[in-house]
Amino acid sequence: MSVADDGAAAGASILVNGSKLELIDRGRGRPILFLHPHIGLEPSAPVFDRLASGGRLIAPSHPGFGRSELPATITTVDDLAYFYLDAMDELDLEQTLVIGVSLGAWIAAAIAIKSTARMSRLVLANPVGIKVGDRETRDILDVFAMLEDEFNEKAFADPAAARRDYRAMSEDELRIAARNRESAARFAWSPYMHDPKLRDRLHRIAIPTLVLWGASDRLIEESYGRAFCAAVPGAKFERIEGAGHFPHLERPKLFAEQALAFAALNSRY
Repeated sequence: MSVADDGAAAGASILVNGSKLELIDRGRGRPILFLHPHIGLEPSAPVFDRLASGGRLIAPSHPGFGRSELPATITTVDDLAYFYLDAMDELDLEQTLVIGVSLGAWIAAAIAIKSTARMSRLVLANPVGIKVGDRETRDILDVFAMLEDEFNEKAFADPAAARRDYRAMSEDELRIAARNRESAARFAWSPYMHDPKLRDRLHRIAIPTLVLWGASDRLIEESYGRAFCAAVPGAKFERIEGAGHFPHLERPKLFAEQALAFAALNSRY
């Protein structure tokens, strides 16, 4: 296995089954695999340095996101889960703390129901991926039908902090933003934001699991997060105040502290 510097913003890439996977690779020690939400990966986000203080942080752009290639065989979150099992083999990760946010938490759970051989602990932040209500009830607001200002209002405790000036972005940045949105729709549009089979398989997760919940999330009710937590044997639920659907962005210090404390078997848990 080799990690190559390709000059990209995230700084490195590896080949997994012949496909380029862009990633952040920072810090040393126990491995921490961070799986980003559907809005993509921002390498400059403060949370990554904070997580890297507790181990070797590996944060890929999912296939089809950022500058990562998208193999033709990957069309579902289930496919992404198998891809990441191969990536963990390629990176030779052992006793990994796996952290996922939103779509990334769905992917992390889909990995864990298949195999936790390379995992030690699991942190799921504002996870999606299951159906809680009946078929006539929408569990998660339709993010693909929202204009950006409305999405920010629902997703963030402080919507103003999430605004982006597209006129100031480079062509590469604009291409990545469009690519992220396209790939999010590819993996999460139908069925919308869930795998109908996942909830009944969460009992297979046999490692300690923490569900973190940004308390100001207005895309999804907290009851959804608690239902997700209840489906994972022995999982713990912790609220993060002052954050919405992406607590790693709005409360990076607290988010990293809670995740690393959980990984370190802090007596609080």
